Amino acid sequence: QMQLVESGGGSVQAGDSLRLTCAASGRTFSGHGMGWFRQAPGKEREWVAGIDGTGTMAGYGDSVKGRFTISRDNVKNMLYLQMVSLKPEDTGVYICAVDTHGGPGYGTTWLEYDFRGQGTQVTVSS
Repeated sequence: QMQLVESGGGSVQAGDSLRLTCAASGRTFSGHGMGWFRQAPGKEREWVAGIDGTGTMAGYGDSVKGRFTISRDNVKNMLYLQMVSLKPEDTGVYICAVDTHGGPGYGTTWLEYDFRGQGTQVTVSS
């Protein structure tokens, strides 16, 4: 079992920045791919970013590329999502997830991840 707890969400204005944090516990953190997803009301769940187990490879959804940065600290068992130039369409619940069954790379779909947090709300107003 692995427990994931997100924090850092909030209500901001368009153009602002936020840094989300995901604290992992319960089992080995390093070596597993991790990702961030977001869920907005009335919209499909969206993959935001993923990072491999070593933190050397990362990928982003088209809508956040160039504005968001995913990173991890395998000593502290933490996953981060730095978000800049936020837009109203970035509003949603941001959920971190880990894939403990796959290889060291990261997935881009919800079902590839077997543990997920409860999420943290991000609201961006114009």
